[in-house]
Amino acid sequence: MIHTYAGETIRLEIKYKNRTSFGMTIDQFGNVEVQAPKGTPNEKVIELIEEKWDLIQQKLKEMKVRMSGPQEKVYDHSESFLYLGNTYPIQIFHDLDIQQDHVVFKGNQLHIFVRQLEDEKVKQALKRFYYQQCKSLVEKSISSFQSNFKTKPRSIRINDSKTTWGTCDSRLQLTFNWKLAMAPQKVIDYVVVHEMCHMVHLNHDRSFWRLVGSIMPDYKEQENWLAVSSWKMTV
Repeated sequence: MIHTYAGETIRLEIKYKNRTSFGMTIDQFGNVEVQAPKGTPNEKVIELIEEKWDLIQQKLKEMKVRMSGPQEKVYDHSESFLYLGNTYPIQIFHDLDIQQDHVVFKGNQLHIFVRQLEDEKVKQALKRFYYQQCKSLVEKSISSFQSNFKTKPRSIRINDSKTTWGTCDSRLQLTFNWKLAMAPQKVIDYVVVHEMCHMVHLNHDRSFWRLVGSIMPDYKEQENWLAVSSWKMTV
């Protein structure tokens, strides 16, 4: 069915099920499905939907942006980038006297110092910053969780993987994606714990997930953050 409220129209499907509470999902195409207890008057369901109208519209807008994919970045003062889960504007400084292009997080801004005012130079300076920050953040996280494990990683590397956030091989070498520096610290901690647990269990069996859960009970929240926000983690 189609429902219009406050000047906005949504595609809506109501399903009555053997349940005691209401549920609501929005699929990738913007269709809204409401699960309601059997016997609930249709008017009551519509009333609930209209009470949640602002939230629904917000989620629909987020879905539309997400489905459009990563937006091409503009390397000037109007652009912003993720760092530790928050978005910060950039300020670019042209300085011929610096030895190497670099980024400094200062005053809730990312200050980018480059010798040449070129988009590629700014982009590479940002990537170098994220690589360095990721290495530091990961090492700090590993140290804080090491007491949960009898073994230690043999090496820690940062890479540019297109498919994984982290890996652990049979030689206990841990590798992490540089884009993790864009995620909240709690998410970084989860990926670190996940890979450290692979030092004990190299697969994803029940024992592995029990170990993950015993160290980080809310790990599913961190997984969800990555699932929802990973498309924004780009330079």
